[in-house]
Amino acid sequence: MTTVSIQLPETVFSAFSALRKNPHEFVQEMRIAAAVKWYELGEISQEKAAEIAGVTRSEFIQALSRYQVSFMQYTSVELALELEEC
Repeated sequence: MTTVSIQLPETVFSAFSALRKNPHEFVQEMRIAAAVKWYELGEISQEKAAEIAGVTRSEFIQALSRYQVSFMQYTSVELALELEEC
């Protein structure tokens, strides 16, 4: 596993911050938010997004709902093609 370090101002974690998250919760939410956005843009699959977010696919689908992003990112043509392959 690769480790990536980022520096954030202390105020991000203060009691006055709108986020009110500890560093671990903040990092987890960043991972989920990034994965949701990349999935919404069609850059990654649900499986890859769940891996990036560090959650199960089911938990990722729940996160999509929290962020008001559809779990279906297929056009009707793409969906028909994928169903033909099954």
